[in-house]
Amino acid sequence: MTRETGTGKYEQLLARCRSLEAVPTAVAHPCEASALAGALEAGEKGLIKPILVGPEAKIREIATREGLDLGRARIVDAPHSHASAMKAVELVRKGEAELLMKGSLHTDELLSAVIARETGLRTERRISHVFIMDVPTYHKVLVVTDAAINIAPTLEDKVDICQNAIDLAVTLGVSAPKVAILAAVETVSSKMPSTIDAAALCKMADRKQIVNGILDGPLAFDNAISKDAAITKGIRSEVAGDPDILLVPDLESGNILAKQLTFLANADSAGLVLGARVPIILTSRSDSVRSRIASCGVAVLAAHARRQALQAATS
Repeated sequence: MTRETGTGKYEQLLARCRSLEAVPTAVAHPCEASALAGALEAGEKGLIKPILVGPEAKIREIATREGLDLGRARIVDAPHSHASAMKAVELVRKGEAELLMKGSLHTDELLSAVIARETGLRTERRISHVFIMDVPTYHKVLVVTDAAINIAPTLEDKVDICQNAIDLAVTLGVSAPKVAILAAVETVSSKMPSTIDAAALCKMADRKQIVNGILDGPLAFDNAISKDAAITKGIRSEVAGDPDILLVPDLESGNILAKQLTFLANADSAGLVLGARVPIILTSRSDSVRSRIASCGVAVLAAHARRQALQAATS
C-alpha cells in the first residue's frame, strides 16, 4: 500500500521544515536498501545530514547495487549491528548528532543501546513511541501512543507516555493538544483498570502533574472520534470528536488500532520514539517513502524545538 500523494497533512508539517537547518542524524546500521535509501532521500530533501553508522564496505556495496548516491554522507565504520547501535548513540552523546535513526537492525537492539544506564540516552522520562498518523477520514494529524514499546504500562508510565505525546504535539504547532484516553467504555469501573487509569490521569492533569494538554477519559473509541457518538451517550467533552492524541490502554490495543487505520483506512504513519535525550526516528521496511520522510520531518521539528529549549536554558 503505497500512496505518495496523501491528504496534505504531512505536507503542511514538512513545509515548516523548509526554513530550518538540516539536522545531523546518526543512522544506525543502514545495511538494507530501503533503510539506506530513506536516510539518503531525507538528506537530499534537506531535512537531515545523515551519518551512516555501520560496516562501510557493506553500505557502499548496497549503494552501488541499488544505484544510490552516497554524496557527501559521512560513514562511520562499525563491524556489526550491535556495534552500530552503540556507536550511533555515542555520536549523539558527543553532540555530533542531534537525532538518532533506525536502520535495518532490530528495534530492540537499538533501544538497548539507548537505555544503557552508563552509555545510553536515558532521561528522567520513560521512553515511549508515537505514531503520527495521516488518516484520510480524519480532519487533522492524529497521534497514537504507545503502540510499540510499553507493553502493559502502569499509571506512572502513562503519565510519561502522555506528556511525551503532548510535548511533541506542541512542537508540531498545537497550542493545547487534546488527549482522548481510550478504554472499551466511557464510564469508570473497578472491573476495568484502564478506566481507573484514565480517570486518574485526568485528575493528575487538573493538579498539573501533566501539563499543556486537555485530557478526557475514559472514552470509547467512537466517543473519542465522533462528537455525535459522544452526545448520544450524554458525554459533554471538549476532546470528543476533536482529539489530537489517542492514548491507548496497552501496546496490543494500540498496535491493532494503528494497523487498522493503516490497512483499513489507508492511513500513513510516521514513527518516533520520545523520552530519550533526542528524538529517535523509527521506520519500517513496509513504510511508504512519504511516511519515511514524514518521520524525519517530525523529528527535525522536535530537534529544533529541543535546540531552542537548550539555548533558552543557558541564556
